[in-house]
Amino acid sequence: MLKTSPLFQLYSTRLRDFYRQPARIFWVYGFPTLLAIVLGLAFQNRPPAPVQVDVIPGPGSSWIRAKVGEHNVAVERDRAAGRSRLDVPPVLLHEADQSEALKRLNTGKTPLVIEPIDSESWAYRYDPTRPEAAAARQVVDDLLQRAAGRTDPRVARDVYVTEPGSRYIDFLIPGLIGLNAMGGGLWGIGFLLVNFRIGKLLKRFVATPMPRRDFLLALLGARLTFLIPDLTVLLLLGTLMFGMPVRGSLVLVILVDVVGALAFAGIGLLVACRVSTTEAVSGLMNLVMLPMWLFSGVFFSAERFPDSAQPFIQALPLTQLVSALRRVLLEGAGLLDVSPALAILAAWAVITFSLALRFFRWT
Repeated sequence: MLKTSPLFQLYSTRLRDFYRQPARIFWVYGFPTLLAIVLGLAFQNRPPAPVQVDVIPGPGSSWIRAKVGEHNVAVERDRAAGRSRLDVPPVLLHEADQSEALKRLNTGKTPLVIEPIDSESWAYRYDPTRPEAAAARQVVDDLLQRAAGRTDPRVARDVYVTEPGSRYIDFLIPGLIGLNAMGGGLWGIGFLLVNFRIGKLLKRFVATPMPRRDFLLALLGARLTFLIPDLTVLLLLGTLMFGMPVRGSLVLVILVDVVGALAFAGIGLLVACRVSTTEAVSGLMNLVMLPMWLFSGVFFSAERFPDSAQPFIQALPLTQLVSALRRVLLEGAGLLDVSPALAILAAWAVITFSLALRFFRWT
């Protein structure tokens, strides 16, 4: 009986259509995993990168070279003793004449050029809008002023946060899980519907004794089936490779992700329910996704935005999904703690699916 039902046949067709196309498997599972690995390696705890600086020969340039050399020796000594500071990196000094140094500065090969004026003063040439240039200027000027006899009236000590659960990579993994749920729901369903419509497949479906509800539910069911392996891969990557803690219930993590995926699947269905070209659906998908990419706190906290924007930001489904995942994974939150987020996500799912069911067009 089950095998003859329209819902089961449509669901099975979606699964077969998915695993027969390796490109889809890569974009659903491979790309998020690769993105998590690259960003995790980029933001893991490690010694600061050397600062690249050019110096023009002139009065006092030999003193600058000597003091930079002493600074690098001290940095290496502190690093060997486990006392390295992230705000005191080594300095790679490159000596070049004025024309070559300025050419290197203009072409981005060096962020900072030191031009000696006399034996006791010098000028910095750099673009203040480049963060690495401003940081290089601060590091170099600090070490040279100290070498010239400046003393700091107060001593400050750095205490680095390296405990699992409080690092940037721990903040990032739940954001990537939410981002993938959004992409899979919108592109995996909305784009598929438009391709069906362009290929005249929807006309064939409408000629069968199949309820519209079964067709849309089959798309949602297939999306949820693909969601669990994707969630598993990212969680295993975060815990095994980067030591991310899982302080809450895995069942609750799955529940939050499933409800979030349903919300985005409903949005995908609604966006594509009447669109008939790939150009139009691509524009609409980007229009829907862009505010959530920018405001929902995937890569940095959503609280950075003004208070006046918070009602809009908190109403976005990706904001609620990412926030709930972080609370469960990193803080050990329970069902009651994330119930407001689940309610908002469920509302998005029910409203968008109902509207898509009402306005869906086969042709």
